[in-house]
Amino acid sequence: MYPDQNKNNKILVVEDDKGLGQLLLEELQDHGFDSFWAASAEEGLSIMDSWIPDLVVTDLRLPGMNGLEFLQTVLDNHAHAQPDFLMITAFGTISSAVEALKAGAEDFLTKPIDLDHFILTVKKTLRNRALRIEVNEIKDLLKSDCFHEMYGNSSSMRILFDQIKRVSQAEGPVLILGESGTGKELVARAVHLESKQNNHPFIAVNCAGIPEHLAESEFFGHKEGAFTGASKSRHGLFAQADGGTLFLDEISEMPLFMQAKLLRLLQDGQVRPVGSNQEKQVDVRILAATHSELEEEVRQGHFREDLFYRLDTFTLRVPPLRDRENDLEILAERMLRSFCVQTGKKISGFSESSLRILDGYHFPGNVRELQNAVERAVTFCDGKKILPRHLPARIRENQSRNQERSLSGSPLNILYDQSLPPLAEIEQRYIRHVLDRVGGNKRRAASILGIGRRTLYRRLGEES
Repeated sequence: MYPDQNKNNKILVVEDDKGLGQLLLEELQDHGFDSFWAASAEEGLSIMDSWIPDLVVTDLRLPGMNGLEFLQTVLDNHAHAQPDFLMITAFGTISSAVEALKAGAEDFLTKPIDLDHFILTVKKTLRNRALRIEVNEIKDLLKSDCFHEMYGNSSSMRILFDQIKRVSQAEGPVLILGESGTGKELVARAVHLESKQNNHPFIAVNCAGIPEHLAESEFFGHKEGAFTGASKSRHGLFAQADGGTLFLDEISEMPLFMQAKLLRLLQDGQVRPVGSNQEKQVDVRILAATHSELEEEVRQGHFREDLFYRLDTFTLRVPPLRDRENDLEILAERMLRSFCVQTGKKISGFSESSLRILDGYHFPGNVRELQNAVERAVTFCDGKKILPRHLPARIRENQSRNQERSLSGSPLNILYDQSLPPLAEIEQRYIRHVLDRVGGNKRRAASILGIGRRTLYRRLGEES
């Protein structure tokens, strides 16, 4: 949650009335706030040369520089860490308080000040400030390495983003391939959003979720009375997506008879509702996705060869998470912040050991599995950092298995080698062993070895 961690909040009171100023200061200190009092705006600015508060409580009427001028000076000179402002005003100068709100103040208090109301207003303002900072941090994170809700800075993802931009300007069907959990629907949405049809419908359907006996009606629609239960006419998915994009997820699960009808639609752009003699022209771009190897499905007779070649006009391959270099940490941090907002928790990040465990795991479920793991970790974490014990057991156990394999492998046998090779040679043999066990994946090897990738590259360079 966003607790009132008062000792972490700094508050400056600027009030020329010594009695009121000291009263407010004592009240804030009694509630645990780190507070100072200044008798003028000029004195307040002097304090802020070395001590930047989170909140300034200032009177509008001050000797010399008034409260509004003070607010503007602070906003102009402390853009890197702007405090929030609460204005104190007499009842007769409410209009001045409204002017202060327009200038950037968060709220105002009227004299005489009720101390309970004062503390509640201070806490509310600081709580809103914390939320605002959190949201801004998330926005900054989302803008970084983000393309239509897809995050990553790896070479494979940059290539995919560029391909999406190019393919989106064409008109033919697009086949999106990738393992389960890689984000194929996000790729489809990105193609739609980058296209000229982005202000028209984007409709996504899972072909595996449509019963075979209802498939034709779902896709092409039907006329009233076309079959038992058809009490009124209904537009099919192709008609609903007219002018826009229809995304067919798990296209390999589409029945063969529907594959033939889809092929015809791709050729002439016409649909005929069940029970109708009339064909209707539609303008729909087809995007299809599957985690299956369609060429193998064609060889086995489960997928039409002619439809495969028609869909294969443009093919986008979504890389698995294990092939996305340093993207795992970017994704994990982004997911952590998102779940923290949902749950109201203040978790600053992952511990180094947690990141090493995540980095050394192969994530067969890809981004979706990572998301589930981070959600679980946030749920069970009550501290400031995600620790290994907060991660799913299968991910923690994977590290243990990796360590056991490393310890039981041939590099340790060298300890019993009577030739007693130098330490540098033992290190090189172990590095080669780890690289071999992870299929040459240097990111995972560095994680298992407990060294940075630059260190790994340097040692490999020494080896060569």
